[in-house]
Amino acid sequence: MNETLVTVVGNVATTPVYRELPSGPVARFRLAVTSRYFDAAQNTWNDGHTNFFTVWAWRALGTNVQGSVSVGEPVIVQGRLKVRDEERGGQHWTSADIEALAVGHDLSRGTAAFRRVVKGNPALTAPAADREAEIAGARGKEPTPVG
Repeated sequence: MNETLVTVVGNVATTPVYRELPSGPVARFRLAVTSRYFDAAQNTWNDGHTNFFTVWAWRALGTNVQGSVSVGEPVIVQGRLKVRDEERGGQHWTSADIEALAVGHDLSRGTAAFRRVVKGNPALTAPAADREAEIAGARGKEPTPVG
């Protein structure tokens, strides 16, 4: 089966909604993607049309999106594009959804701190300073200052 894979760069437009479903966890949010173009006559950058996509992140990706993504943040989403037409209340609706394979912050517009999630070993998911304090406490020493 042919699928349409897309990579889009935009801003998170809505707070991610997280749900635990029988098929697994899912997070859903809207992504605003606005094209920009340079107007040489005015010597300015201008915003073009804004497209909105509903991003669906399933399983572990959904859990991580819930804990990492907030409104207004610039993100890059890669996934399968699905355009749906439906009738609701006598009106015709078209929606563009992306079933996400990957979601990440756009580091061309800011910085991020990555925290690996390792199931079954919470010591590996804690920030480094917390882990160092735990190790030092187990040895009976004061932790080494960080920074």
